Amino acid sequence: MLRPRASLAGTLSLLLVAVLAACGKTGTTTNTAPPPGGGGVIPVPVQRTDVVTYKDDAARTGQNLTESVLSLTNVNSTRFGQLRFLAADGKVDAEPLYLSGLTVQGAMHNVVFVATENDSVYAFDADSGAVLWHVSVLAAGETVNDVPPYGCDQVSPTIGITATPVIDRSAGANGILYLVAMSKATGSSTYHQRLHALDVTTGAELLNGPVDISASYPVRGGTTTFDPAQYEERAALLLSRGVIYTSWTSHCDVAPYSGWVIAYSQGTLARTAVFNAAPNSGGAGPAIWMSGGGPAADSTGNVYLLTANGAFETTLDSNGFPDQADYGNSFLKLSTAGGTLTVADYFTMSNAVSESSVDQDLGSGGILLLPDLMDSGGVVRHLAVGAGKDGNLYVVSRDSLGKFSSSRNNIWQQLSGVLGGGIFSTPAYFNGAVYYGPVSAALMAFAVRNAQLSSAPSSSTGNTFAYPGTSPAVSANGTSDGIIWAHENSDPAVLHAYDAGNLGHELYNSSQASGGRDQFGAGNKFITPMIADGKVFVGTQGGVAVFGLLK
Repeated sequence: MLRPRASLAGTLSLLLVAVLAACGKTGTTTNTAPPPGGGGVIPVPVQRTDVVTYKDDAARTGQNLTESVLSLTNVNSTRFGQLRFLAADGKVDAEPLYLSGLTVQGAMHNVVFVATENDSVYAFDADSGAVLWHVSVLAAGETVNDVPPYGCDQVSPTIGITATPVIDRSAGANGILYLVAMSKATGSSTYHQRLHALDVTTGAELLNGPVDISASYPVRGGTTTFDPAQYEERAALLLSRGVIYTSWTSHCDVAPYSGWVIAYSQGTLARTAVFNAAPNSGGAGPAIWMSGGGPAADSTGNVYLLTANGAFETTLDSNGFPDQADYGNSFLKLSTAGGTLTVADYFTMSNAVSESSVDQDLGSGGILLLPDLMDSGGVVRHLAVGAGKDGNLYVVSRDSLGKFSSSRNNIWQQLSGVLGGGIFSTPAYFNGAVYYGPVSAALMAFAVRNAQLSSAPSSSTGNTFAYPGTSPAVSANGTSDGIIWAHENSDPAVLHAYDAGNLGHELYNSSQASGGRDQFGAGNKFITPMIADGKVFVGTQGGVAVFGLLK
């Protein structure tokens, strides 16, 4: 969840603003040096921000609405650019996270947390780039997972920490960062997936952790057991109502695998619930990966996710659910009542089986819960959006997802074929628009009015994004100064910034400045920029590039 936080630094900054105003001066600044090529000052954030989960909140909207530094007028190649590079020991696939005004080693810092595929976690000072702490979560006698045994390169050259962690600033004595890391015993084929709880000020393990991820689940004639060697935690962790939800995908569909959701108490790291999206599929899926997007949660604690291609029974039971409880290519709504995980509702496309047979996933994209919307009749609607490889944009009602019909999709709205080469990314929402970045297509905005998405994009970018498309993020000051940030997976990679109200208006990209000033290396898959307190953080193959207003 993205959570505003008033820090001591922020309070002092506001006092400074008041003093300047009393003296007849305007603006908010701690640096009066003009940037290269133009005048102006660097504003101080009016309200400090924490970014503690993937895409800023449990609904996965991707919007930071407390960004008072970056604006439509100062994000350009003259005033804005790369400030520094935070070098790490491996690929950064997880979205960086951020806490403002955190006391570390007796001093207050704005801290960015970075996890790598080498099973390292770093805490950097976001303003100076200094390493505040760095820990390896590998156990003695272990190494990061090697990819070659799977014949799979979806994450390479190693698999360590792939999923975006989650932070609870109020947990423990100082706050806790939760993450999942994969490892293997040196010289053997024994693999581990472990849930860690780290003190945000030191990186120390808490709660008697880590704990090995383990689970079993009933199937026809017995049980199936979670095998840590067969799975990868690609989807971001979800923290909802005191529970950490982990969700699992395969290594390049190497069987056997199925879609596990395994829940743990955030206070004790004890396993609390287990769900399997395909217990009777014989290990033929589906998996849960969502291009790094995380399961979402609503205000009552229900959990929502998209599954990939795999088994689905078109024979339904008396309640309209697949008779063998296998949910390939589906929207799932999981009830958490009573501390369990059960399917409360679902939607599966009418052609789900044929799409699965040609590897056409729904779950190649992430889910997003829209804010409450009023339809043309004055009724408040609770909607979610999702899209995958077939290029269709599906809008479902969270109050009645639509289940399965072989003849039609009984859902709130479907925009067929609007998403070009398909979705291997996650969407964003801001100020009455949904943003999608398909493969080999422009980044698109779909206006939302009367709880309906526009049938065609209301605006789009002038450039396109090669595989995997792009997962946009939003910065804004309330509803003002909306900026859409997008990462382009190219060599060199490119960070783009667009006017949220008109994607055809590009404000900045990192290839504009002369001399390669803002270049930050080759691209990486499934990267979502993170924005906080006037800075933009972008994961790379060797660390995190930090962008902001130039001095």
